[in-house]
Amino acid sequence: MSGTPYAPHTDADVEAMLDVVGADSIDDLFDIPESVWFDGAFGIDEHTEREARREVEGTLARNADLTEFLGRGHYAHYVPSVVDDLSGRSEFLTSYTQYQPEVTQGFLQALFEYQSLLVELTGLGVANCSMYDAATALGEAALLAARVRETTGDTVVVPDGLRAERESVLRNYVAGADLDVESVPMADGTLDVPALRELVDDDTVLVYAESPTTRGAIEASLAEIADVAHEHDALFCLGSDPVALSLLQRPADVGADVVVGDASVLGLGTAYGMGLGLFACREAYVRQVPGRLVGASTDAAGKRAYTLTLQTREQHIRRERATSNICTNQAWLALRAAIHAAWLGPDGLVDLAERMVELPRDLASRLDAITGVRAPVHDRHHFREFVAHTDQPAGAVAEALEAEGFAVHVVGGHEVQVCVTDANDAHVEEFVAAFEEAA
Repeated sequence: MSGTPYAPHTDADVEAMLDVVGADSIDDLFDIPESVWFDGAFGIDEHTEREARREVEGTLARNADLTEFLGRGHYAHYVPSVVDDLSGRSEFLTSYTQYQPEVTQGFLQALFEYQSLLVELTGLGVANCSMYDAATALGEAALLAARVRETTGDTVVVPDGLRAERESVLRNYVAGADLDVESVPMADGTLDVPALRELVDDDTVLVYAESPTTRGAIEASLAEIADVAHEHDALFCLGSDPVALSLLQRPADVGADVVVGDASVLGLGTAYGMGLGLFACREAYVRQVPGRLVGASTDAAGKRAYTLTLQTREQHIRRERATSNICTNQAWLALRAAIHAAWLGPDGLVDLAERMVELPRDLASRLDAITGVRAPVHDRHHFREFVAHTDQPAGAVAEALEAEGFAVHVVGGHEVQVCVTDANDAHVEEFVAAFEEAA
């Protein structure tokens, strides 16, 4: 036998196949430049299973064991066991790609439910069955705006201080479409609307705002921001997440044309990179939606059936008509989000969201009572997180907190950002005590 256990051909099999194609050796089948060949040893010592486990466990033990009050785009909520149990069933865990037309009816129904959840929360007519993360969803929203806008224009306006990874991905997306990205300043934790009015003009194709904002504040001027965009025939795109949307005013009711964000706040733990991009828009743009849409129909026997209704990528339609070249989605993660949302139910989602207002308000009040601390910095309603001012240098405060087992973000010379959810609220007492010592 030659090759690997995954290609169990005998030497005779290989010789026979090479003879058929007229090659002398397997190497003749590959045209790989010698400059990129690797013909050496990897230098990895052989290990028994027990030795390998011991080495990996030793490496993992070097990780800092901190209680995180981080946030800023990555939010942990308690994920009930039912999510792991149901999403781990064999009919959902399969090596077969879950975005092909042949996907099972059960999985299609789960994705349909996920889309329906987003449609209900956003008030918009269409939601796709997921994208990679919030950053790619924002990039696709910019390209959609450029396609549907009736007049010319080449500028996308985003808030100053937009999370770095989102702005980086957005700039990569729009570079190929010859769009520019411009920033509008923030004022007291939310968008500076007068500055936005000065910046937006007829060259603007998309105005993007977030609620909650990067600094954890709830944006109170969404309708006014939408008006500014629409006065110049630009689209208004709102960034948010399903938990926040279950409490805040529906985006469609404040004039949003597109909603993007990260739905990983449901069904997933904090993953530091892996996300679940949500994308919803007005029904008028349905043929411009990137990714895939699952629709409900009836089969030949008259029974309710689910199907991939729209797939506007070049694999399925002509390249020049494709709206996106995004290749896959986060179907299994969308399944987990749908299970988590169904387990909570409408009232449970609202209860969770209300806790995300109460917890930061209570924690900010307790930190504000500490000498040398002012919290929150912004006189706004907050969701999950807030910024606190410290008379001591913020870096020194964060280091002192880390020594006591807590992690926070440093966002300024004298500012730290603190996030509290149902995943870490049991540690608030110790955190406040540590903050009092650090400040």
